[in-house]
Amino acid sequence: MDFLNAIVGTGNTILWSYLLIYMLIGLGLYFTIRTKFVQFRLFGEMFKLLTEGASKSVTNKEKQGVSSFQAFCISTASRVGTGNLAGVAIAISIGGPGAVFWMWLIALIGAGSSFVESTLAQIYKVKDEHGYRGGPAYYMEKALNKRWMGLLFSVLITLCFGLVFNSVQANTISLAFEQAFGIQRWIVGLTLMILTAIIIFGGVKRIAKVAEAIVPVMAIAYVLVAAFVLIKNASQIPSLFALIFSSAFGLKAAVGGAAGVAIKQALMQGIKRGLFSNEAGMGSAPNAAATAEVTHPVKQGLIQTLGVFTDTLLICSATAFVVILSGAYTNGDLKGIQLTQTALSTQVGAWANTFIAVCILLFAFSSIVGNYYYGESNIEFMSGSKTWLFAYRVAVSLMVLWGSVQKIQIVWDMADLFMGMMAVINLIAIAMLGKVAFAALTDYVEQKKQGKDPVFYADSIPGLKNIECWEKRENA
Repeated sequence: MDFLNAIVGTGNTILWSYLLIYMLIGLGLYFTIRTKFVQFRLFGEMFKLLTEGASKSVTNKEKQGVSSFQAFCISTASRVGTGNLAGVAIAISIGGPGAVFWMWLIALIGAGSSFVESTLAQIYKVKDEHGYRGGPAYYMEKALNKRWMGLLFSVLITLCFGLVFNSVQANTISLAFEQAFGIQRWIVGLTLMILTAIIIFGGVKRIAKVAEAIVPVMAIAYVLVAAFVLIKNASQIPSLFALIFSSAFGLKAAVGGAAGVAIKQALMQGIKRGLFSNEAGMGSAPNAAATAEVTHPVKQGLIQTLGVFTDTLLICSATAFVVILSGAYTNGDLKGIQLTQTALSTQVGAWANTFIAVCILLFAFSSIVGNYYYGESNIEFMSGSKTWLFAYRVAVSLMVLWGSVQKIQIVWDMADLFMGMMAVINLIAIAMLGKVAFAALTDYVEQKKQGKDPVFYADSIPGLKNIECWEKRENA
């Protein structure tokens, strides 16, 4: 335990947090400028592509990979977890309503990084028995010729997402059901373990189908309830936004040192919530992006960018609005999911406890499924052995059971550390490879201007090497 405390001690956590924040913001701004604000100027194109992907996922049953919509759902399933309900409440209780402003800002900036990493994942994806797979480990090896870098990333993301984060998600589900229904946590854990095993032993296409079914339902239901709360408090909406913006800059605090502390708390909590919720630049979502079958890498890059907005600007904002309007965040005794439950209960009644418990189940279980796939893709990168993959699936199932009955604060701290290391490695890689994504975007936009449905080829960008899934032009 002393060794673990040394690894994830407060000093190390703060160091990684600041390094990660500077890199994510700096590169996010760089990618935003170099892509000419792609996340804003092609926002309408994102919706169009997502709609087309949703229709194709229903009609095209013979494709090699999953549909672009299913890949979007896998990544969103991982992004949208208990942090969207509990994490946002914690950020507001510590940093005040101003944390929400900084959460929004980091999502808008980070969307540029999300576009670049997901586009790269599509360009350098590889074929497998289920269709396609890829992600940071693959473009580190194929584009940078640094397999060691890919192996290090693979180990970190497998431990972080596949095992540690999944135990945390299971823990939150069991706590919510114990509080709402009085069900013993080991019973919840055993049920979750069985359901998880059934899905993950079915491969990526079964995972895609589950994510495709759960993600839209859970997101729409939660946002509709939040919309009801907003409509109910329509007269307070102007003051709600005024409070968020004024608190973001410490205007609600006393002048001098108190104002500076208020700004710092709001800034840090908002940035951390935004970064660790939408995962832009972290290297996780590209693993899902690579699975999609599309005619041009930029298509999936744009769709995955929309996932950042869905997570932060939609789901996280829904929680934030409910918590702030209720005023419950001023109660220092309420923390995390309890704060969210109390806040919603004051607005819609006692049934909110049951509703939040169900939301936690859907949000967290979809995250378990999405997180698992990230590990699978990287297990296959490290070793094509079926034995290792089987062992990983068993380990994930057992971690779900274990996490359901444990107090795992130390695991949370380890996850933060591993995730920070993972993100730093990925950010270095995409900084070196950004020009490839920029060139792909230019090719996409030029074809759109010509009225074409953009198609990408291995020689669309001069000098590309180790491209496995994109053919060269026939007349080249």
